[in-house]
Amino acid sequence: MTEELKEVGVDVGHRRVGRLMRENGIVVERTRKFKATTDSNHMFNIAPNLLDRDFTADRPNQKWAGDISYVWTREGWLYLAVILDLHSRRVIGWAVSDRMKRDLAIRALKMAIALRSPPKGCIFHSDRGSQYCSHDYQKILRERGFKVSMSGKGNCYDNAAVETFFKTIKAELIWRRHWETRRQAETAIFQYINGFCNPRRRHSALGGKSPLAFERQVA
Repeated sequence: MTEELKEVGVDVGHRRVGRLMRENGIVVERTRKFKATTDSNHMFNIAPNLLDRDFTADRPNQKWAGDISYVWTREGWLYLAVILDLHSRRVIGWAVSDRMKRDLAIRALKMAIALRSPPKGCIFHSDRGSQYCSHDYQKILRERGFKVSMSGKGNCYDNAAVETFFKTIKAELIWRRHWETRRQAETAIFQYINGFCNPRRRHSALGGKSPLAFERQVA
């Protein structure tokens, strides 16, 4: 909030912003309990954890990370798959579906590849879910020259960067209203990612810059 005010010309400090927020009843939306969505009960091969909880990258398309989460609507569950470039925390691929199948994860991956055309050697990190371990998904990664990395069994901290994104979008968007339809939620997610998260939302890991601003700075 302080950085946003400074950008529009208001010279103010963190303490004053905090006091004004308290006086006006403006509070931080807290995240809720994590719910696991990973189905690791399968016979597919498991890749080693190349990322090893190092979520930093000194250039784009060096490290990507993907995961799947969920949104409740009155029509039922809507599943959201995303891929982040860990250099800038930018969402470079995403897809939604009413089923948590491999096609959901594949569509997000294909969007990211079409957008970024990554060089061979880019690390792709995910959990051990059957969507990511499937032959179809791994075939795409292999053909594009990715180095495959997977989290340890049942350890969400191994993919903390994407988990943080999901907690953020839920606190800032998903939990703030009731969703009548999956289409309604999908439209809101699209607007959040493309209209706010990538171009405007500031990240402490990026020195207070948004993903797109960070990418322009280091280009």
